[in-house]
Amino acid sequence: MGSTRVLIRHQGTALRAFLVLTVVLGLVYPLAVTGVGRVLMPERADGSLVRAQDGTVVGSSLIGQSFTGADGAPLPEWFQSRPSAAGDGHDAGASGGSNLGPENPDLVDTVEERRAAVAEFEGVDPGSVPADALTASGSGLDPHISPAYALLQAPRVAEARGVPAADVQDLVRRSIEPRDLGFLGEERVNVLKLNLAVDGWGAEGR
Repeated sequence: MGSTRVLIRHQGTALRAFLVLTVVLGLVYPLAVTGVGRVLMPERADGSLVRAQDGTVVGSSLIGQSFTGADGAPLPEWFQSRPSAAGDGHDAGASGGSNLGPENPDLVDTVEERRAAVAEFEGVDPGSVPADALTASGSGLDPHISPAYALLQAPRVAEARGVPAADVQDLVRRSIEPRDLGFLGEERVNVLKLNLAVDGWGAEGR
């Protein structure tokens, strides 16, 4: 009988601990973190959403996306993101890289195919195509490209939109984001934000 009471007491203690921890860690803590995030970093807490001029959500500044037509071909009036190995390309539900080594024949062939395709699309020499135009990021969802790749695309975007190339190039330069804390990572350009900027500028220019 005594051992039964001890067992029941232990079970009651475990149940109370379970209920308290469930409330604290499953409800109070998440709400507190969310609240602090909304106060200190409201944009990031909401997913770093990017909105068009009419307020429509068009994506997130943290997740890359494709700017292609129904046939999968890149649209000349838009700046293009770097390649993606996530699903069918920039699939947020299948984030990941190709996992192919630098000497893998399939990767080498893919890079050369991309080099030729980008050079033809941009009307440049294959040797001038930047590395980020040829290789996918580890997540396949990188929203940024290098300033060099953005500037390479500027003349093509300008021609497709019927605007001066110098103005589009200037817009690219003004869209360059600096290194984090001044020394981490590389300078970069957010493709979605750049496309929204050039689209808005083009509308004003017309």
